[in-house]
Amino acid sequence: MFFDGHDGTRLWYEDYGQGEPLVFVSSAMLGTDMWEYQIPYFVERGFRCVAFDRRGHGRSDRPSSGYDIDSTSEDLAALLDHLGLDRVTLVGHSLGGAEIARYLARHGSGRVRRVAFVAAMLPFLKRTEDNPGGIPEAAFEASAALLRRDRPRWMAQQAQVFFATHLGNDVHPLMVDFTIRQVMSCAPYATQAAQREVFHTDHRAGLREIDVPVLVVHGAADFSAPVEVTGRRTAGLVPGAVYKEYPTAGHGLYASHHEQLNADLLEFFAG
Repeated sequence: MFFDGHDGTRLWYEDYGQGEPLVFVSSAMLGTDMWEYQIPYFVERGFRCVAFDRRGHGRSDRPSSGYDIDSTSEDLAALLDHLGLDRVTLVGHSLGGAEIARYLARHGSGRVRRVAFVAAMLPFLKRTEDNPGGIPEAAFEASAALLRRDRPRWMAQQAQVFFATHLGNDVHPLMVDFTIRQVMSCAPYATQAAQREVFHTDHRAGLREIDVPVLVVHGAADFSAPVEVTGRRTAGLVPGAVYKEYPTAGHGLYASHHEQLNADLLEFFAG
């Protein structure tokens, strides 16, 4: 199924079940298939589950523009409009969490009941004078240069640490290979744009204004979004946020720790 993004770009979405609506917003380079451990679980428990492929990702169109976070958050708004969703719970992983934060900053919480930020690229990754705990820009540029020069190698170098398999997490090599194939299917241009957006965009002001219940879940071993830069600081900025940190989880906790994550999400939804 398709809907029109904010500028008419054709975007793929999936819609399962009936009941209270949950909208899953995917990570950079991943699409709706990343939620295979969440969507069936919550449909079976009486929720309606919606997910979509970001522009340049999966089955959605690959336009030459619209990859800035303001635009991709407007695509999320277009999906909610298309389906007429209200009192919705937004669940975002990585870049998806940042897009949810920007959606709330631009549109407010009128249609939103609650939010879950899962390993989200928030609040602001780049080191600046007023953000001394951020990541040095030189480190980002070095990573971005390798991504441009050899994208498969960039992906392969991060595959194991993405799931923190060095900490004994039960992630089969086929899952690692499957994830690499998923991220390699993303348009190279969209991949590079997503990396720039998550690094350079400051969400701090918007997070302070969120007025709905928020759950922040992060892995202590997250290499992609270091917990001391992201999860802990996000929880400190959002008024009344509930924070859960998984000691052995990496960035791919939606798969490696899906049973724990699903239980924590269900508890949050029930509250």
